[in-house]
Amino acid sequence: MQETFQTNMDAFLPLRDVVFNTLRQAILIGELKPGERLMELHLAERLGVSRTPIREAIHKLEREGLVTIVPRRGAEVAQITEKSMNDVLEVRRALDALCVELACDRITEEELADLKAACDRFEQCVRTGDSKRIAQADVALHDIIVRATGNQRLIQLVNNLSEQMYRYRFEYIKDSSQHKTLVEEHRIIYQSIVRKDKKTAAEAARTHIDNQEKAIIRQIRLDRADRAE
Repeated sequence: MQETFQTNMDAFLPLRDVVFNTLRQAILIGELKPGERLMELHLAERLGVSRTPIREAIHKLEREGLVTIVPRRGAEVAQITEKSMNDVLEVRRALDALCVELACDRITEEELADLKAACDRFEQCVRTGDSKRIAQADVALHDIIVRATGNQRLIQLVNNLSEQMYRYRFEYIKDSSQHKTLVEEHRIIYQSIVRKDKKTAAEAARTHIDNQEKAIIRQIRLDRADRAE
């Protein structure tokens, strides 16, 4: 586990929730890596808690698909596989296309201004090269589009996928060679929404996901080849 792994203590949350949120965040941003064993005693000492909230957090993370329990080995961070990624991105591709189409009709002038600012903010974060800041700016940008749909069921569906999506998005964003493409795709989506061009907006949203899928598959296969050596 890297030294940057920290507990974000929140006085308003029960300890078990703090531990769960801390471990989940560490998995999503890659501080706890795929295949890494989650040893209760080590984690408890590191976070300064007993083993009980660690055990509870691990079981909750297993239910979310972020942790797997391996016989005779124990808990470990779930691998990022092509199948799991395809399952998530297949749904997200359809939802994102629907979101931008609805946003073309329903986005307010205030939300458009927020979206323009979010695009600018994303570009600023890209220039820093800080993957965590870039990922956060990317999430914030897409959240504006989702909220602009005004469809609470759709917003809920997207939010339910957001944690899994963040893990794949972070893997994609770590590849700096893709940053220029990301900036361009965001601009196309924004401009299409401004023009209320549903067709172009939906195509751009699907392409946005397709490019993530291709890049992450390349990384998965490279990691698999490295482990095989």
